[in-house]
Amino acid sequence: MESEDVSDIVVELNSGVGLVTLNRPKALNALTLDMIRELTTVLLAWRGDASVKAVAIRGEGRQGPFGAFCAGGDIRFFHQAALAGDPRLEDFFTEEYSLDHLVHGFGKPLIAFMDGVVMGGGMGIAQGASLRIATERTKMAMPETNIGLFPDVGGGFFLGRCPGRIGEYLALTGHVISGADAVAVGLADVVVDSAQLAPLWAEVAGGGVPMLSRLQPVEAASTNTLVSHRAAIDRCFALPTVMDIMAALEADASPWAAETAAVLRKRSPLMLHVVLEQVRRGRESSLADDLRMERNLVRNCFHLRPGAASETVEGIRALAVDKDHRPRWNPARIEDVTPDMVAAFFEPPWPPHAHPLRHLG
Repeated sequence: MESEDVSDIVVELNSGVGLVTLNRPKALNALTLDMIRELTTVLLAWRGDASVKAVAIRGEGRQGPFGAFCAGGDIRFFHQAALAGDPRLEDFFTEEYSLDHLVHGFGKPLIAFMDGVVMGGGMGIAQGASLRIATERTKMAMPETNIGLFPDVGGGFFLGRCPGRIGEYLALTGHVISGADAVAVGLADVVVDSAQLAPLWAEVAGGGVPMLSRLQPVEAASTNTLVSHRAAIDRCFALPTVMDIMAALEADASPWAAETAAVLRKRSPLMLHVVLEQVRRGRESSLADDLRMERNLVRNCFHLRPGAASETVEGIRALAVDKDHRPRWNPARIEDVTPDMVAAFFEPPWPPHAHPLRHLG
């Protein structure tokens, strides 16, 4: 077995199978720019190597392999880079979205072991895998509205393709779902007992490629709200605007509606409106077009209001820097967001020939 420890990624090639372990367990394997670059380099090499027949990716947990897949991008870096005008912030998103596109179109079996936390940038990688294995410990979400961002890394594409209006619900609320719910809405292929992961990984490392039909799924009842509240989700989150969604939730006397409305009232009002439009555009887009749209959006998140004035910078400050959990959203209320404010986020910062993701096909 050939093994190479590259920064925060451990790469192995054995019996014609490429093995990747994300290796920042203290940060729940949050992606750095260096990790994105190393992973891209390795996957490009393996894609072009006829001797490599499959790839598997997992995360290192605090107690050893598995237990955490990837919590997303390194948001502290986003905050620091935005305030410092660091050009690597632009590189991060361009290269991350290119990596996500590479995974989706990899052309060889790619297995994602989605144990533990699977959020943000981790979802961008995992959703492109040909086999997405969840466990009873999976905690999956796209929680970006909580930091004044939007569910990027192709979120408009893969959330938009969830059944009914589940995509709008997950995108706006950032709700955390179980592995069983992920299978139910098409965001995972199977739930296995976490005790099966080590033997499965060993099988892959020995040159075997597990097939979905041969896995032993666990019978896991949904532990969250997607199944039991599906009708209400579809009814409310199909409405045309965020204001309409809020009105429907606040007119509903059920505890679920009250809880959901309260969650939305804590999110960035501006980004709720942006995200609703993003998911609905993404539902009708190819992956490449969706990623180009999201690249426009993320550029505008940091540059329409530069520095500390950015909703995203403020959201990260409140959650991860000062940790006061009191973001000063602007506007402060959902009712104060205007269509022009939302439309500005969808204005392309570049002409098509100069778009940083123009090469995606």
